[in-house]
Amino acid sequence: MNRPLAFLFDLDGTLIDSLPAVERSWARYAAGAGLDPAEILPHIHGRRSLDTLRLLAPHLDAEVENMKLRKIETADTAGVRALAGSRSFTASLPQGSWTVVTSGTSDVAQARLRAVGIPIPALAVYGEDVENGKPHPEPFLLAAARLRVPADRCVAFEDTLAGVQSAKAAGCRVVAISEMHPGQEYPQADAVIKNLSEAVYIDGQIVIRGVPIN
Repeated sequence: MNRPLAFLFDLDGTLIDSLPAVERSWARYAAGAGLDPAEILPHIHGRRSLDTLRLLAPHLDAEVENMKLRKIETADTAGVRALAGSRSFTASLPQGSWTVVTSGTSDVAQARLRAVGIPIPALAVYGEDVENGKPHPEPFLLAAARLRVPADRCVAFEDTLAGVQSAKAAGCRVVAISEMHPGQEYPQADAVIKNLSEAVYIDGQIVIRGVPIN
């Protein structure tokens, strides 16, 4: 296979750990909206907040409620941290060759990137940029198009099964990041690593434990 030309990163659970902030924000929002946080929290990861609200609170105006949630999440970055290797690995990639593909909205995602000191890519794909969120391939297809690279020349980095499915359906090679999901199996992934400290970029290739991802 041809060497990759672009690198597409999910955000939460892949580049950063924002789990405490995410769950605090959702719990605060749910309590204010008359929802039970215990019923909401198990379903919030790996999908757009708008889709979660449509699924779990169909009696509410999802667009209006999502704006309320976004304000809460944007304001709360306490405890958000970069996962090991995230800053150094992305910094090692050629300028303009990588971007973020996240189910999160632009305001929330950018606040978290700033909080951990990872540059905000100019061509990122956010939840509001697509009609169909993960596991649909649209997010990764859009990212590849924005970088002007065929999807089959992209390597995607994902931590959720829905994200892996999305990237594979788009035609990307996929490296699964397992740190936030101990014991999770990723049968569709081309490689599985704990975090980006286990990957290096050398001579146009991603190398994991001495093996190129081609």
